[in-house]
Parts: sequence; structure tokens; C-alpha cells
Amino acid sequence: MADRSSAEHRLWLRSFHQPTPGAPRLLCLPHAGGSASFYFPFSKGLSPAVDVLAVQYPGRQDRLPEPPVDSVQELAQGVFRALDERDDTPLALFGHSMGAMVGFELARLLEDAGRPPAVFFVSGRRGPSVEQVEDVHQGDDARLIEEVTKLDGTHAAVLQDEEMLRMILPALRADYRAVGTYRRTPGPPLSCPFVVLTGDADPRVTPEEARTWSQETDGPFQLHVYPGGHFYLVAQQQAVLSRIETTLRRLGAGAAA
Repeated sequence: MADRSSAEHRLWLRSFHQPTPGAPRLLCLPHAGGSASFYFPFSKGLSPAVDVLAVQYPGRQDRLPEPPVDSVQELAQGVFRALDERDDTPLALFGHSMGAMVGFELARLLEDAGRPPAVFFVSGRRGPSVEQVEDVHQGDDARLIEEVTKLDGTHAAVLQDEEMLRMILPALRADYRAVGTYRRTPGPPLSCPFVVLTGDADPRVTPEEARTWSQETDGPFQLHVYPGGHFYLVAQQQAVLSRIETTLRRLGAGAAA
């Protein structure tokens, strides 16, 4: 960003490695219960060729004292406010699971502001036109923990530590409430390219459901299916990073041409 010293920027966005000047920028949005540090391996693997920024939602890690936000739209608005409107550097988005929903609403805000994303990488989430009942947030803590365990995205040691659980459960419940209450509001398709990534054994989204993201853009669309479940991108990290880097390089070449 042009101004990384602003209070909103420091609050919402994290940078782990120094990019080369002029590197393409990738803004990464975490899953439910996730934090900015989930994308440290992305930053390490893509830097310095890509300027990786990771979003830190309220209510976790260094933002633990803040109340968590239980609305996808409010999370998107918070990230949007943290971006420097004077910075015209092309911005790519990567959102996994809940992060894909936040990224979609953020992309809509950016497009309305005349700053559409260079590309939107959607990971591990069905398109918003596919409605399903998601009521995990209405259950007790045991049900919430069962759901997180099933998706295999949190270290087992954390889920077995009562003190850690007390720290993470409020944000986790708020995230699942945000997911469960989200509804797509009417609006035109986006103009940016969509690159959709998903696992072939994801219990929460089938490749066919992932393909429905094609309804949300008038731009180019790609779907890539990898071996693995909901967190396929951990085991398939190198393949995913290669896809990101190749896409950003091609977009850069196209812009130069």
C-alpha cells in the first residue's frame, strides 16, 4: 500500500516479508477461526516476487481484546477501509472458505469504487448462489468444536487445551455466525477474472458447487481441483502457490502488453 503507517492499515493488515519494488500484490483473507498467520507460508513461498498481505480479523491473536465481528459484510467493509484509496497498484485477492465470502464482498466494494481486483482467487467455498443451511453457530460449544475438528483445520492440541479454547471460541462462533447468516444481496457480476481452487474430497463443497462462482463474474473463469479435503491448500501448498504466481505473472504480462 502507498501508506502502510495508517492506523486502519496496521489494525487489519499484516506483512511478513519485504517484496521487491513493483511486485504484484496479493491480499489474503482467512477462513472461519483463522488468522493472518495462516498465510505466513504463502508469504514465505511467494516473496519477494509477490507482495503478500494477510488480513487480521478482530478478536484473535494481537486483536484478541477486540470484540469479534459476526457479519461478512462488516468484515469486508473493515478491510476496505484499511486499503489506501490513493494507491492504484493492482490488487489480487485470495480468500479461503469464509475468506472467500469476505473477499467477494470486498471485491464488490472495490469495483463500486472503481478499483476492481486484478484477479480473485476463490478457495474452498461454493458460490453464493448455492444456498445451504449452516447453523453450527446455533449449537453448543461441543458442536462447534466437532465441526472444526471434522474440517481438520485446527491443531488437535489447541482443541484439547481448555485455556486456548476459551480464547478462540468467541471469534470462532462469531465467524460461524457470519457464515451462517450471510446472504448475497442483488448486484451485477464482477468484471475481474476468477480463479477457483478446491479439494476433491472437501466435505463442504463439491467441484460442481465451486464452479457456480462462474455466475459471479463477466471476466475469465478457471476452476482447479486438487487432491484433498477442506484444507487441501496446506498439503498442496506448492501447487497452489505456483498457480498464484503463474496467474499474477500472466496478468502482469497482459497489462504490459
